[in-house]
Amino acid sequence: MEPAQPPRPWKIPESVLVVIHTPDLEVLLIRRTGGDGHWQSVTGSKDHPQEPFEDTARREVAEETGIDTGASGCALTDWALENIYDIWPQWLHRYAPGVVRNRERVFGLCVPRGTPVVLNPREHDAWQWLPWQAAADTCFSASNAEACLLLPRFVRGN
Repeated sequence: MEPAQPPRPWKIPESVLVVIHTPDLEVLLIRRTGGDGHWQSVTGSKDHPQEPFEDTARREVAEETGIDTGASGCALTDWALENIYDIWPQWLHRYAPGVVRNRERVFGLCVPRGTPVVLNPREHDAWQWLPWQAAADTCFSASNAEACLLLPRFVRGN
């Protein structure tokens, strides 16, 4: 008989959305595994309540894309925007009883053109670079699409 697995801790209803882009506003989108085919930017929840959003953003980018946010030519920017949205019913079981809303902090990560992408195959199975408007049209999530549309406001020189 195998030992029982310890229960997974509840997901923290605080997350990040990181729009990874080049200086010329090409946006990296990654496709979720599991057959839903949803395209998105990097997203992820805090590991613990005291984890700063910036640390969450750096960790999630590394975990999901293999990109080092501290590498030469990379610049992570906190856009000081937050989205609050209802958690989809099919995901509520991951959160503590009574938790129904998530707070999402938005970041941008400018990377040099040609930055290698190495996906975590448990989470994503494809990636693509798209012009910012096309990326917005392709995103599954409304808050992700809106962030792509806001990108030119946060990139100097555009």
